[in-house]
Amino acid sequence: MDKDWVLKSPMVIIRGGGDLGSGVALRLHRVGLRVVITEQSQPLVVRRLVSFAEAIFRGEFSVEGVTAQRATKEQEIMEILDRRKIPIVVDPEVELRNRLPILVLVDARMKKKPPDLGKDAAQLVIGLGPGFIAGDNCHVVVETHRGHTLGRVIWKGSAKADTGIPDSVLNREAERVLRAPAHGVIKAYVEIGEILDTGQLIAEVGGVPVKAPFKGVLRGLLHPDIYVRHGFKIGDIDPRAEPTYCRLVSDKSLAIGGGVLEAILSIGKIRQSLWN
Repeated sequence: MDKDWVLKSPMVIIRGGGDLGSGVALRLHRVGLRVVITEQSQPLVVRRLVSFAEAIFRGEFSVEGVTAQRATKEQEIMEILDRRKIPIVVDPEVELRNRLPILVLVDARMKKKPPDLGKDAAQLVIGLGPGFIAGDNCHVVVETHRGHTLGRVIWKGSAKADTGIPDSVLNREAERVLRAPAHGVIKAYVEIGEILDTGQLIAEVGGVPVKAPFKGVLRGLLHPDIYVRHGFKIGDIDPRAEPTYCRLVSDKSLAIGGGVLEAILSIGKIRQSLWN
């Protein structure tokens, strides 16, 4: 590794390559920032077709023309960045922050509880949604709750509390979310993007069937062969039945990405370091 190149190339690291983290990564990458994503070895990502986390399983995966590639060594990270791709690494504890010039850390895991890393994890720590308190366990929070405040940057205080109610789509709320009916491994019978009929078999978890509660398109489903516990979110159905939406980053993710970009640009020394 060219150590001089590394020292002159500060980066943004994003914890979590799900749909929200990927929306953030997409926006930052498109304006020229060097972005690295960290994930766990088996990402629990539902909207896989718009999530860079899918590269953990496939080795490489593209979202709206931007490609993420799995890296296992620091040298590979640099090579992937040089090819204008986004490196994604299995590093749930973000140990990379101790070896690479990480200037900004974005926690996009949506754990909805206080984070395990605080403000000292990077010069600028940005938390997405509930669980983060600006000035306490991070420097700034970006609102993730849909509505008039979505994507807003919060420099003091916290985001809105988690309601536990999924966003409404054509008046469908909780019923559009698929949850594991038992502990066990997921076995899928349909692909994301397929239009489902009411009662159609989608998957099994521990041998227990999961069926479509209404007609719509399968918008997301966890990767097959992953073990989940009873009640865990494993998928969702979109009643609009428009397959093309499955491959488009959502308005919510893009709004949050805009909030993250605003937070970064708001601090002069951070802005100058990242674009030098």
